[in-house]
Amino acid sequence: MELRVERTDFSENSTIGKLYVDDQFECYTLEDKVRPVKIKGKTAIPTGRYEVIINHSQRFNRPLPLFLDVPDFVGVRIHPGNTAADTEGCILVGETKEEGFIGQSKPAFERLFDKLKAASETEKIFIEIG
Repeated sequence: MELRVERTDFSENSTIGKLYVDDQFECYTLEDKVRPVKIKGKTAIPTGRYEVIINHSQRFNRPLPLFLDVPDFVGVRIHPGNTAADTEGCILVGETKEEGFIGQSKPAFERLFDKLKAASETEKIFIEIG
């Protein structure tokens, strides 16, 4: 399965984009601000292609998607949330967007997670961040 994040809206605190699953629009994304130098907990991950696995998150106490081998980052996941305060370098997903905010995050996440979980049983998952 191929995921792709197309970053579209850049603000002082966050980056909003669109997430595609196998070239079909799935939902909106919200990340920290894209910065030339990492600030812990306040910087979007570098552009690139990463493998995604599903494993147990201690922080959320449930299975979540985890990005592998992100340079200078550890524990990057996709999970529900609404603003940059909820992310710490992870990618949040939602059904609606406003400046610095995505809404309907839990239903968007659960729909995406069901697809990722099913795919993970038969194939590798990759995400392209652009």
